Amino acid sequence: MKLFDYVLSGNCYKIRLLLDFLELSHEKQAVDFFPGREHKSDAFLQINPLGQIPVLEDDGAYIRDAQAILVYLASRYDPTGTWWPVNDPSELGRVAQWLAFADSITSTASAARLHDVLGYDLDVAQARADAHKLFRVLDDHLANQELQGFNWIAGSRPTVADIACFPYVALAGDGGIELFYYPAIQRWIRRFVHLPRFKLMPGINIFD
Repeated sequence: MKLFDYVLSGNCYKIRLLLDFLELSHEKQAVDFFPGREHKSDAFLQINPLGQIPVLEDDGAYIRDAQAILVYLASRYDPTGTWWPVNDPSELGRVAQWLAFADSITSTASAARLHDVLGYDLDVAQARADAHKLFRVLDDHLANQELQGFNWIAGSRPTVADIACFPYVALAGDGGIELFYYPAIQRWIRRFVHLPRFKLMPGINIFD
């Protein structure tokens, strides 16, 4: 198993987290995302025509898209069904809808981070404003979950929904997005970083 990886990519970090949570042996193939833009090279486009990371190679197949890779790994390598609850359609539906929400976080909070950290040319004010709208939704949801006795996005246990949303929320400060106004998100981050086999990524702010 090989992960085409960039250490500062939140989407790649999602996959590294699940690989560690599942204790899966794997090789990392570094991709020079910045400044080399290796993900747009002819060689890499043979692996992923979309020119995006991460990509996972497993048993001769290439799986692209961070959320799709999370589903693949959890479906294939987690026999307990904890991370991708295939035996509970209701919970599975909740997990799936938050995977879609994670894509929206990538297009907003992650975009602001690309602007501030890597100098990408984009409307950073709009990206930040849109990220704040999403974070308000997530914070309200997490607060409501806590009132019902649930500590995680989809229920009483962490799933790939939490992994998918975590990186670019926890890295929001890199894009000039303050998490001070989202206390439920801060509590969720504290819970997440104390999961067994959790590994930190540069830039993540842990709320003590």
